[in-house]
Amino acid sequence: MGGLISAEFRKTTTTGLWWGLMIPTVLLALGWSLGTGALLQSIGEALTSEDGDVLLGGLLGVSADQWKLSVFGITRSINIATIFPMIFGGLAVASEFNRKTITTTFLTAPNRVSAMTAKLVVYLAWGAIYGLIIVTTVSIGIALTADSSQLPEAGGWFALCAVGVLSTMLMTMFGVGVGALMNSTVGTTVVLVLYMLVIENGLQLVLQFQDLSSVIAFLPNGAANGITGGVAADVFMGNVGVVPDGLKEVLMGAAGAAGALDWWLSTLVFLGWTAVFFAGGWAVTQKRDIT
Repeated sequence: MGGLISAEFRKTTTTGLWWGLMIPTVLLALGWSLGTGALLQSIGEALTSEDGDVLLGGLLGVSADQWKLSVFGITRSINIATIFPMIFGGLAVASEFNRKTITTTFLTAPNRVSAMTAKLVVYLAWGAIYGLIIVTTVSIGIALTADSSQLPEAGGWFALCAVGVLSTMLMTMFGVGVGALMNSTVGTTVVLVLYMLVIENGLQLVLQFQDLSSVIAFLPNGAANGITGGVAADVFMGNVGVVPDGLKEVLMGAAGAAGALDWWLSTLVFLGWTAVFFAGGWAVTQKRDIT
């Protein structure tokens, strides 16, 4: 198995795909973190001004002095940047069928189960690498644009980064499963991007209008966003003291995870989706003819 894993890792590094997708990943993470960091900094300054303090005190009975709004910039930037690791995973198996290299992969492995297990290990590692790059880039962008008073404490920041890496690993494996099922590089890329960025976001809007926000937590993208969004809400709530009832739901929406469950439950839900697609791709791959 060690030889298969080494061979699979070499296979990923000898093509330009890993760095070809790493560049837009970094640019997207940096762009979103700089933009959201600056926006939330402006909002924070407005809320902590004299007029903003009077308004919040009158409407909600709270003060924004301890609000770490930057956590929402961190989580939204991480979530959007995971789209490229997901595509990278999606092309893991699909590209091999497209280039016919899957024949060599299967013939040089003891069996197809071993070959797919090696891919699982390698792409989990790549998901972690992408995740570390994403959270580092996002942290830099937020630190450059947000005032120190808006930044989370070290423990909260570490928690956000940890779940960011976890989310990226799961998104990568989700992509691997979808790619193995579809056996098409173009189809896999289009379906993943279209569903995650357009279809489910539209579905989430419909569910919110129909007062069915709780369903969002069980959709793939909703669950993935809830992993980081749940931690962001917890970190934010841990600094604000007494808050009005129902504020956490509003905060989850601000974190891009409307209707989401607690972060660990969201992790289990998305892990379930990942397992379903990976197992489905695994099963289809075992029966698929190769030439």
